[in-house]
Amino acid sequence: MDAALGPPEAMADSEGDLTPMMSQYFELTRRYDDALVLFQVGDFYELFCEAAEAAARICEVTLTAREDSTGRYPMAGVPIDNAEPYIEDLLDAGYRVAVADQVEDPDEVSGVVDRAVTRIVTPGTITEDELLAGADNNFVAALASDQVERRATERTSGDSREYTGGGFGLALLDVSTGDCYATSLDDETRVRDELGRFAPAELVVGPGVAPDRFADEAFVAEYDDSAFEHASARERVASYFGSVDALAADAEVRACGALLSYAEYTRGGEGHQRLEYLNHVTRYDPREYLQLDAVALRSLELFEQRSVHGANGTALVDVLDETACALGRRELTDWLRRPLVDREAIEARHDAVGELVGDPLTREELHEHLRNVYDIERLVSRVSRGRANARDLRSLKDTLDVVPEVRGLLSNADCEKLRDLRAELDDLPEIRDLLDSAIVPDPPQELTEGGVIRDGYDDDLDALRETERSGKAWVDDLEASERERTGVDSLKVGNNAVHGYYIEVTKANTDAVPDDYQRRQTLKNAERYVTPELKEREEEIVRAEQRAQDLEYDLFCEVRDRVAAEAERMQNVARALAALDALASFATVAAAHDYARPEVGGDGIHVEGGRHPVVERTEPGFVPNDTDLTDDRRVAVVTGPNMSGKSTYMRQVALIVLLAQAGSFVPAADARLRVVDRIFTRVGASDDIAGGRSTFMVEMTELASILRAATDDSLVLLDEVGRGTSTTDGLAIARAVTEHVHDEVGATTLFATHHHELTADAERLPDAVNLHFAATRTPEGVTFEHEVSEGAATASYGVEVARTAGVPDDVVERARELLDAPEPAAEEDTASERSEAATSDDGAASSDLAERLADVNVAELTPVEALNVLNDLKRDI
Repeated sequence: MDAALGPPEAMADSEGDLTPMMSQYFELTRRYDDALVLFQVGDFYELFCEAAEAAARICEVTLTAREDSTGRYPMAGVPIDNAEPYIEDLLDAGYRVAVADQVEDPDEVSGVVDRAVTRIVTPGTITEDELLAGADNNFVAALASDQVERRATERTSGDSREYTGGGFGLALLDVSTGDCYATSLDDETRVRDELGRFAPAELVVGPGVAPDRFADEAFVAEYDDSAFEHASARERVASYFGSVDALAADAEVRACGALLSYAEYTRGGEGHQRLEYLNHVTRYDPREYLQLDAVALRSLELFEQRSVHGANGTALVDVLDETACALGRRELTDWLRRPLVDREAIEARHDAVGELVGDPLTREELHEHLRNVYDIERLVSRVSRGRANARDLRSLKDTLDVVPEVRGLLSNADCEKLRDLRAELDDLPEIRDLLDSAIVPDPPQELTEGGVIRDGYDDDLDALRETERSGKAWVDDLEASERERTGVDSLKVGNNAVHGYYIEVTKANTDAVPDDYQRRQTLKNAERYVTPELKEREEEIVRAEQRAQDLEYDLFCEVRDRVAAEAERMQNVARALAALDALASFATVAAAHDYARPEVGGDGIHVEGGRHPVVERTEPGFVPNDTDLTDDRRVAVVTGPNMSGKSTYMRQVALIVLLAQAGSFVPAADARLRVVDRIFTRVGASDDIAGGRSTFMVEMTELASILRAATDDSLVLLDEVGRGTSTTDGLAIARAVTEHVHDEVGATTLFATHHHELTADAERLPDAVNLHFAATRTPEGVTFEHEVSEGAATASYGVEVARTAGVPDDVVERARELLDAPEPAAEEDTASERSEAATSDDGAASSDLAERLADVNVAELTPVEALNVLNDLKRDI
């Protein structure tokens, strides 16, 4: 962000000469120096000086100039009625935006109109539909370090020991829906895992947390450190949720309190507007869910597939998304982001999906009803913040009308999950009746235009409207009566905003004008008049019209407030509808694509005819494969040619496990699956040049995280570990990793490799197995079978793959010659001579090697050290 967005130095020196309006603008820029201030001037939001130049460049609007006694300086503006696209551009460029609206009626103020910042728009706190990215959650997060709190406690108690722990409290909030979560995390790695899981648009960090440590995971925002102080945070949390009992640690309290403070700040600037619709926080332990770090989320392509040739592909969520409403889409995403680990909870979802699969009529009717459900979580948010219009309230009413229909559909549900969701469907009859009686079926967009409240809802409003209607009817009849009275057939009765009602007579007929006509306006070819009776009627109509509009707005606000008072009940309904939609989506996909109900809680991963849920949709002729991984077959070394399907197969296994624990049926003929606690992936090549890390360093960093964190209940996918360095080093690392995972970690592991030496390890290790993908070489090239079989592959067919990829023929042929040629005789002779020399000199070399071997303590060597010793001996020999 630009550092200087206030007045230029020359203006700052003469601020006493600034106009009152510009003084007001620059005062706001100083107060909100971390944001671009959009300053309302009439129908536009204006920016000045450096801020104007920045906005003009980013938003591609015209840069103009303003001139006053202090000089000439840049100015740029955007229309208020269409400000959202420009605000989005500024957010994308890394700015916060402070919106300063006029808070006084210009017609009632003498002098400069007062302005105040009414909201601060940041990436994580947007609530406007035009700025939100579809139905998905938009989280803002706050991170507090428990190190700060412990040091404060130690100072208070006189304990001078330095606390070196690394615990954190993390809170997340979607301001647009009211979803709020909190948890505690042991270290920065866990923090990154959760940030990767929730993908917050913005992260507020507290004292003791270095902002740049998490800059790769979210846009890091600065905020007042005092918001993280325990006392103020505790008070704020209690004011929303009654107490802090839902939170398990002081760091969680401080993170949650600071997050609420930040959300309030963005709602009302210095006024700190409360989020009245926020009534509960969900405290969770990441271990309650199958944990997926950012690497796994990316490599399994759950929510975003990596682009291929510049085009985005299909992600897992897209092939599973048969939801009918925005609520269901968010719920489905959350279930994939946080699959379950509790067997009973998983099976409860499977029961519901199975019942809906077996009852297509109910499933289809449920889908049709849910299509009429609006995003009531965001509607309730707008209602509670006083930003909902009449159309929002009608949308809310239409959604509540669906609830009785859905309850009826589920009246005969067999499974407990569907019965429980039915019980949560409160149709709020009093709110439905209120909205039906108060709001017209098709209200206007603007509240100030009138025509929002239904006739019959309020007697006083009805009387005012009748006065207005009867007055206008009298005016409508006036034209005919005055034509008859004056004999002027061209006489007209009209009305405009400036002069009100008038009688218009052409100048050729002014001699026929009666004595009681009073001239109101002269036109080029006509005169406009008013009569005492018309003036009286006009005052009556205008008075009734204005009073009706004022009363109607007050009545609407009263209705909106009554609806807001039931926010918690409506949010409960939203959660039930969301879960039903997600379950129906799982069932629709299962029925359409032949998914099977998995059996969970077994002793391994047993899959018959497993398929990759995304690839099978995009690749015709997809070949299903079996998987059989148990405690005595928990490490599988997978070999085979490039393009044979190794990586797809490994991801397929992981996705089948993930889908089962999310509550979905799985793409397979049959599946019996253990419940896993984490899925780790080391798949694909990437680097971090900006961070000074090579592809190999990134690979080793990810590998280190896996080896430290994986348990015997984890599923690990390793693809070509060790390929970023020399063949010798890479093989040594690969073999050592295989042994460590087998002997120490105990995780269920699929290890795809081109190091065929690993197949010997798989044969040697008691709980390992070799799997391979076969290929057939023909005169035309290589045919990939895409079918997994027991045993090791015999070749990699790299040269054939190079030819298929379009490598020039002369390069391919030369590679084949080098591959097939025996070692040159001269090199063999030289090697022989070296061998003889090594054993000459009265056996001195042999004796030296023997001594070195005798000094090796095999029992204390790690696998990597043993391989290095062996490599040194081989080189010397």
